[in-house]
Amino acid sequence: MIRTLTIWLLHCFVFGLGLLTVQAHTHPPEKAAELAVSAAFDTQGSLWVVGSHRPGELYLQRVLEQGKPLNEPKRIIKLSGDRVSASGENRPKIKFGPKGQLLISYTKPLSRPYTGEIRMIRSVDGGMSFSQPFTVHQDRQEITHRFESIIFDHQGVLHTFWIDKRDQELIRRSKNLNHRDLAKHYRGAAIYRNESMDAGLSFGPDIKVADHSCECCRIALTLDNKGKPVAMWRHVFEPNFRDHALWRFAAPESMQRASQDQWQLDACPHHGPSIAPASDGGFHALWYGERDGRATVRYGRLNAEGSALGTPIELPDANAEHADIFRQASMLFVTWQFFDGKRSVWKAWVSDDEGKQFNTRVLGVHAGKHDYPLIVGSPSDGVWGIWNTDQGLRLLRLDP
Repeated sequence: MIRTLTIWLLHCFVFGLGLLTVQAHTHPPEKAAELAVSAAFDTQGSLWVVGSHRPGELYLQRVLEQGKPLNEPKRIIKLSGDRVSASGENRPKIKFGPKGQLLISYTKPLSRPYTGEIRMIRSVDGGMSFSQPFTVHQDRQEITHRFESIIFDHQGVLHTFWIDKRDQELIRRSKNLNHRDLAKHYRGAAIYRNESMDAGLSFGPDIKVADHSCECCRIALTLDNKGKPVAMWRHVFEPNFRDHALWRFAAPESMQRASQDQWQLDACPHHGPSIAPASDGGFHALWYGERDGRATVRYGRLNAEGSALGTPIELPDANAEHADIFRQASMLFVTWQFFDGKRSVWKAWVSDDEGKQFNTRVLGVHAGKHDYPLIVGSPSDGVWGIWNTDQGLRLLRLDP
């Protein structure tokens, strides 16, 4: 069964003011807001969405409460002048801590191209007020710190991962290299991470995860069967294969190669992976890559260490893109979009046997602008597909 809901923002209401200004959306935006959003369930069963509003502003909206649609207005959060990268796979992220803390992260672009800082704001009153924005990493060079992803583990530790070019910059300066020659000495960027033991009040040191990541693809995060973080990203393997790597907190020194497409490419395809834990301790994964001359999204199984199991299968649409995956019990959900020549089509695979067989569903079509589709879920409040369009936010319940 699929239940459809499109959120229309018609009501106005005034919310309390915090350290940052948080208010209702009371007039049309001066220009169209970016459509890139993220979503998360809180500890009370409400689904929240965050996205970019005007320059220097985010919006926060509660759209579901225990599976029932809400028509609440957007809460506008002013970021003290910070701009927000909210296009392509870069977007603000939202997570809820074990005690209801609300964390929103984003990349703040700096003056030089492709540079940025990972910023965060924090609320302890359900989004009524927020802290001032703060930078989460210790390195403050005007270089790439971008494409952050965040996750809480089962012990309540906040983990932040991002793409970082400090090591590339060090080589560039030490050898006085131009951009073209730099690629011969250091391909791609690096993945860095840190930890916060107090839900974003303070952060530990920057820790390098791996050298030679792709520069502009999202980092996928999930938790293993012990509640510890697992990261998957596009990686530049020797000599120049842009496949995917998997890293586990449980084995931080042993990055694994997760895909074997052997895609030789001298550029970033701007198309990151997605990952979900499997019931047997391994993982379900989606990635985009070229194999045997066919560039498309593939689904594959990984073992508990992150290595590929068997041969991956292609999604049913050859031009599928920016797919997302989610598992709940024996149900496995995959969503993607593709362009049919006239309009974009939103589809899903749904499996009740954890990926042995899939049923394909058409969830929607749209001829205008839109974001990439997402899946979010909780054991008590269902599994929902999300597709943000210039005509409103579409929510579809995917589980029975």
